[in-house]
Amino acid sequence: MEGFFTAKETQSFSRPDGKNYSCISCGLYKLCKTPKMKPYGNFKKRILNIGEAPGEMEDRNGKPWQGRTGALLKETYADLGIDLFEDCLNINAVNCRPEDDRPPNNYEIACCRKIVLDVIKQYKPHIIVLFGNAAIFSIIGHRWKKSLESISKWRGWTIPDRDFNAWICPVFHPSYVEKADSKEVNTVWKHDLKEMIKWINTDLPKYKDPDIEIIEDLSVLNSIKKGRIAFDYETTGIKPHATGHRIICASVADSSDHAFVFMMPSTRKERQPFIDLLKNPNVGKMAQNMKFEHAWSLVRLNTEVQNWEWDTMVASHILDNRPGITGLKFQTYVQFGIVDYASDISPFLESDAGGGNDLNKIQELLTKPKGKESLLHYCGLDAIYEYRLAMLQQSEILLPF
Repeated sequence: MEGFFTAKETQSFSRPDGKNYSCISCGLYKLCKTPKMKPYGNFKKRILNIGEAPGEMEDRNGKPWQGRTGALLKETYADLGIDLFEDCLNINAVNCRPEDDRPPNNYEIACCRKIVLDVIKQYKPHIIVLFGNAAIFSIIGHRWKKSLESISKWRGWTIPDRDFNAWICPVFHPSYVEKADSKEVNTVWKHDLKEMIKWINTDLPKYKDPDIEIIEDLSVLNSIKKGRIAFDYETTGIKPHATGHRIICASVADSSDHAFVFMMPSTRKERQPFIDLLKNPNVGKMAQNMKFEHAWSLVRLNTEVQNWEWDTMVASHILDNRPGITGLKFQTYVQFGIVDYASDISPFLESDAGGGNDLNKIQELLTKPKGKESLLHYCGLDAIYEYRLAMLQQSEILLPF
């Protein structure tokens, strides 16, 4: 294999877990007939298909999507008016065949990730179809701090991914569809691919950059007399009645791109404009899990919020009742393509013991350089994305306003 690798490929790179990732450290290239399989297809409709890894047929022929699995995908695409090799570019999350056609492990996927990302950078696809768990881990896993769980959570979403400026469409792998031999699985798979095709000529939605206005004098909130707001709290824990807990800061979004954000004042007089806003029956209130904001307002501000209009968490469940999809960070990504914007401060929002009465580390964050600014910025983003999400959900549920 002398001369097989470029200079870049012989250089390993490190990640926070301390492991090195490179073609040489992976070693799968030693075991296959077609190492580092090249992208294949004429890409006429700017669709990039990312599979799992080459199998025996792919390794033998030097092309992806061969054999029965490839035939199934080719036939299904043809029924939708798509030619697998003329309209698409085809690669795998892992470019070398694993021995005995076993599924690639996460380390092997991570070693190949740079190659996959380089293909995306070079070809600039409009749609990226992720076939199965390996492809999802390759494209989303390194940017997603929580567990990805399984394809069942991700399939069916058409994600306007901002990092790639492309629609990301996770679907079942055709080998799973073939092995499942289930009419229901086949129907879901074909439905997801059909939905994906609808976005071929659709640009990603555009939003203004979030405008987060940090305020100290809350009287500016007196200008909000009607309409609706989304608001969010950052607190020292989960349960408002627990000893030592308090609201650290709050945010009020009055549009899908603007929010006021402030540290919670210590006196009721200073808080009064915010309290008046919460009690104003002419202003609709929206939140992610409104039960949380309602309880904290009642216990810590001695204020009962008036005119609740929307709960984005509940609406997420109404629109799609799969488990694990109602969280704001997940919804912000699948709906707006914004990857976890809380990664820097997430560790400070969790308690060591994990119990409902335990304090988190949010006050430790405030002692860090720019910790206060980071927390306020995060709180403001929460409210803005709640507002955006509520507007989108209301349009999908078709409620008149």
